[in-house]
Amino acid sequence: MRRVAAWGAGLLLAGVSAVLGFRIADSDGFTPVPQVLAFLPWLLAPAGAALLLAVLGRWRTGMLWSVVVLGLLAWYTDPYGNTDAPDGPAVAELRVLTSNVEFGGGTEGLLKAVRKERPDLLFVEECDLGCSALLRKELPHADYPYREAVEATGAEGSVILAKVPLKSAPGVEGTLGMPGAVADVRGHSVRVQLAHPMPPVPRGVGLWRSEMRDLRDYAAAGDGEPTIVAGDFNATQDHAAFRSILDTGLRDAARIAGTPRAPSWPAAAPAPLGAQIDHVLATPDFAARDARFLDIGNTDHRALAVTLILHKAETEAETEAEAEAETER
Repeated sequence: MRRVAAWGAGLLLAGVSAVLGFRIADSDGFTPVPQVLAFLPWLLAPAGAALLLAVLGRWRTGMLWSVVVLGLLAWYTDPYGNTDAPDGPAVAELRVLTSNVEFGGGTEGLLKAVRKERPDLLFVEECDLGCSALLRKELPHADYPYREAVEATGAEGSVILAKVPLKSAPGVEGTLGMPGAVADVRGHSVRVQLAHPMPPVPRGVGLWRSEMRDLRDYAAAGDGEPTIVAGDFNATQDHAAFRSILDTGLRDAARIAGTPRAPSWPAAAPAPLGAQIDHVLATPDFAARDARFLDIGNTDHRALAVTLILHKAETEAETEAEAEAETER
């Protein structure tokens, strides 16, 4: 009995440790590692079971191994990235909503969410031709006069709708539609980009990694300009490819707003089960609040709604001018 318990603990620890090793090495590895990394916090369950089996088997090495693995998992479960407050006064506020409607199936539910949340920027992934037509019909042009879209069938279609003016800009090239634009937010230019890279399915990890790299390059090319990238990233903060996007300076709005691990997929799984693969990312010019993950029905994703507050840091010249004006008084 002790030997069986010890063997069981060893097998569990070997599997968990293999995945954890890639997380420590800042690598997404190869199938099945990227798929399992999406659920990294839930590896606490088999690691805990391994500790119990090691105790039952009186396997001291296994007990120590289990404690180390549990400690590392707890460490990496801590949300990634900083939440420092932006510099300067707030100059504008945007309600942002992103939703993967799964081949258009969730469009009716999305419309209900839009009427309730009243987003200023709406990002819709997997918006097929029927979805696109329904959005045109049900959302008045007076409410959403600006639109950038990749009109396509199935999962390839994507749409950005906005209450604020949008100027066309090159989107990120990908297998699925990823339109981009530049928004005019109360006189401030904000780069906006819809994200929808291919998922890291077996035999598709290389393509997923390549398209995540393209999104990272887009984020890095901003040169300090306010930027919002939102959509279905098919990645969590436990994926190195996603962290590389954050490392360009973008921050996860749900993390800032206090919901860093709320699951967005699969929607059928009861919370807190699942993984957060739908994100709104923004440059440090933005604060965030009121993040909510919404069940809209007929899609395997929860929508994410969050309020972004744009801040404008004063330049050195502006600071000097204010000081001079104060002195003259």
